Amino acid sequence: MFTPKIPPPDTAPTPGTSLVPPLTGLVHPPACTCHTTPAAPPAPVPVPVAPTVRPAVQLTPGSLVVAAAGGTAMVLIIGTVLVSMLLATAITAASVAICAVVLRSLLNNQKGN
Repeated sequence: MFTPKIPPPDTAPTPGTSLVPPLTGLVHPPACTCHTTPAAPPAPVPVPVAPTVRPAVQLTPGSLVVAAAGGTAMVLIIGTVLVSMLLATAITAASVAICAVVLRSLLNNQKGN
């Protein structure tokens, strides 16, 4: 299952040959028209004109209530996340400070004895 799949010897390419044959002859056929200029220029395409006055967005009382509720929910969620991150930082700092005081106390007791 994990052994490599080696092609049979009759289909494997020999080291001196390439898989892609070299290009021979002309790249373009003799009747190529890609390098000639057209007889007549194309007709100009009219550009559509954008309307100058756009309709204003009209909010109904129901959509205003939904927008206000959504904004309030986002503020509460983001505030909760930020406060919890601040609380986690404060708890970590307090525990590191307590560990430092305990270690300092242990090291001072060893020097005194």
